[in-house]
Parts: sequence; C-alpha cells; structure tokens
Amino acid sequence: MVLLAIDWAVVGVKAGQLVLALSILIVLHEFGHYITARWFGCRVEKFFLFFDPWFALVKKKVGDTVYGIGWLPLGGYVKISGMIDESMDKEAMAAPAKPYEFRSKPAWQRLIIMLGGIIMNVLVAFIVYAFVLMIWGDKKVPSESLKYGIAVTDTTLYKLGLRSGDKIIAIDHKPVDDFEQTLKKIIVSDKSMTVQRDGKNVELNIPQDLLGQLIENKKEGRISLIAPRFPVIARMVPDTSKMFKAGLRPHDSIVGIDSEKIAYFDELRNALDSRKGKPVSIVVRRNGETITFPTTVDSTGLLGVNLYGLGGWEEMDSLGWVKLNVTKYGFFEAFPAGVKKTGNTLGEYIDQFKKILNPKTGGYKGVGGFKAIANAFPSEWDWESFWRFTAYLSVILAFMNLLPIPALDGGHVMFTLYEMISGRKPNEKFLEYAQLVGMVLLLALMLYANGNDWLGWGKK
Repeated sequence: MVLLAIDWAVVGVKAGQLVLALSILIVLHEFGHYITARWFGCRVEKFFLFFDPWFALVKKKVGDTVYGIGWLPLGGYVKISGMIDESMDKEAMAAPAKPYEFRSKPAWQRLIIMLGGIIMNVLVAFIVYAFVLMIWGDKKVPSESLKYGIAVTDTTLYKLGLRSGDKIIAIDHKPVDDFEQTLKKIIVSDKSMTVQRDGKNVELNIPQDLLGQLIENKKEGRISLIAPRFPVIARMVPDTSKMFKAGLRPHDSIVGIDSEKIAYFDELRNALDSRKGKPVSIVVRRNGETITFPTTVDSTGLLGVNLYGLGGWEEMDSLGWVKLNVTKYGFFEAFPAGVKKTGNTLGEYIDQFKKILNPKTGGYKGVGGFKAIANAFPSEWDWESFWRFTAYLSVILAFMNLLPIPALDGGHVMFTLYEMISGRKPNEKFLEYAQLVGMVLLLALMLYANGNDWLGWGKK
C-alpha cells in the first residue's frame, strides 16, 4: 500500500480555477443560446449553471424564465420551449406547436439558436486573448535561445534520440519559435525533428505512436515533458530548514553529490533519486569557494529547497538562460491579433484531436476529464495563466459542441441542415431516440475520460 501526500492548498487552488473557468464559459455558452432564442421570440423556460436533477441549490423565476444553479457540475443548460433536449419532455412535444416554441420557428432561425453557444465561445476566446495580448503580451521563447538546451528525463524521448543539452530547432523542417509549443508540435507530427547538438544539426524520426508511448510513461509516474536545462542554484533556503542548518545558503551553486560532479538540475535529480533516504555530501560553490557539508536526502529524493529556473521564463531570462520575446499590442491591434490567436489555437487542437481519433497513435489512452483539466492550471493563482487557459478551454468547448453528435449542439445543427437541404423535417420520434443515444454516448465518454484521470494517470 502506497500513501501519497496531498497538498490540499494546491488542490484547492487548482479546483477553484477550474470551477471559475468552467462557470464563466458555461454561463456565456448558454447565454448564446438564450439571447438568440429570445431574439426570435422563443420562450426560455430555464437557464441553469450546472444540472439540477431532483433539486437546485438556487433558483428564481423572473418573467417566463427560471434562473438557477444546480448541484451537479457537469455542464449547464437552457430549456427552450418546444425543443427536444436533455429534459426529454414528451408531453409538451405531443401538444400542437405554439408560436413561441422552438419547433414553430423557421429552420434558419433554429440553426442560429443552436449555433449561438458555439459562436459565443469563439467570441469569448478571441476577446479574452485580445485583452491578454494587451495586458501581458504574446510571450515566446525561441528554442534556439535555450543556453543549456533541454533536459531529457523521459525514456521514450531518449529512445527517440533526444539527449540532454540538445536544442530542438525545427519540427517537420519548420523553425520552433516558441519552446512551450515544442511538445505539442512533436505530438501532432509523425515525420521528423531537427536538433542542434555540439554545433551540428541532427535529424530525428518521430514515430507515429509517440503520443501513446508518452501517455504510458505518464501513467507509470515518469515525466513526459520537454524541459529547459539549467544549473542548480539554491533559490530560497529558509533559515528554519534542514538544508540551512546543514550549511546551504541562498545563491549557492550545487556542483557535486558525494564524488559525482553536478552541473545541471536534471543531473542533480538523477543523483538524488539514487540516494533516497541516504546520507550524502553536498558540494557547493559560494563566492568562488568550494564548500562541502553532509545532509540526508529525504524519501522522495528531494533536498527541500527551491531552485532557480522554477520561477518562470521572466526569471530565467534575467539570468541569461533563455531569451524571452514579449510582443505587446495596443487596443486596436489586440483584437485582430486575438482573432488570429483563436484561429491558430483551433487549428492546433484539431490536429491533436485527429491524433486522438487515430487508434495507431495510442492517443485515446490519454483522454482526460476534470482532473486533467484542473492539473493544467498553475498551482498558484495567477491571473495571466488563468485567462490564457480559459480562452483555450473556450476554443475547445466551441469545437467539441460542433461535433455532429446528438445531444450536442452539433447534432441539432446537423439535423437542421438536413431539413434545410432536403426540405423534410426529421421525425420527432427519431429526434427523441437520437437525443437519448447521444446522451448515453456523452455519459460513456465522460465516464471513460474521468476514469482515465483516476485509474490511468494516477498510477505510480
């Protein structure tokens, strides 16, 4: 039996960001349906954040609409009169259509109503991106600017041919101008990458199932990330800590463990992993002098101090380890830039989605649910990261809702387009069954994704 220590403060911060981001996106998505339905004279019976089977946490009727918050945080909904939806209200559908009902409206109006939520998510993404670009700017770290190259700690990436100290300068012969996008670009490629090693360019082939291999590594608790390589400098050493009492001071450079020379953080990690729970001698450089003192590595293979390089790109740029390029936009420049950013994000996500759908890549193994989404948020509340990721989620929600699956907006759009092209409206009984099948499919997908979170990604 293995007991895992849980930092509940970090869990709370990540969960808080997840709930806030999804709440914003769900409300605005449903508002897209709500406002278009009202424009065309439809009655909206309910507008809910989260689902409310059996009871609601909060609800209030204003005019014809009940507004509320449900207790089941799996999404949200608006109930439009005369529409076959998740409520499966068959009695209302059996009665003759009324002028204020969804089913009595022309097909083109129903199409706009169903696209309203998707359009709203796209608008939210580009507006959020626009303000992010205005306030914080577009930040990129060219891969070539990494002074010490990358640290390779993943066995799959090592087998691929990557080595610590390499600089990934191109993927499919296209320059990598943003290091943070490197792993995404490698995953969606199945051709090649070019690395700079010892002043020479080396071409490496990318296998089609690389994504599946990386997912398996992560399931087994091994790191599947490409990280920058950096020297080991003690960043924060509290005077109450074990390491301070042992002799370590802020800004000390760790250059050795026992008789093993250490130059970079990845080398330190490997050295400590092989000495968990054991006494060691730490060798540091301080003001040009070499100092050695004894200590004990804890059971997790850590020294318990903060190290330079973990403070973000800005700090690493100030140390000369990377080159951070920041492009800020004025008010009028930011909005077209936000549209472009949204389009690029959508294109990147579609490429990833194709990989997941292809069984040969093994990408389906990594489909994640709420836990995976929450873990993508930073462990400390940071508004810049929050809004960047919220915009990304908004793009994903727009794309996923457009999929032609009954019970999703895309399913309703598909049936409405069929009606507009053929001139024949699908049978209401058929629509009821399609809605039911779609709901079952979505529930199964949700169970699979969240099961992957806990049963797959949680393995050690």
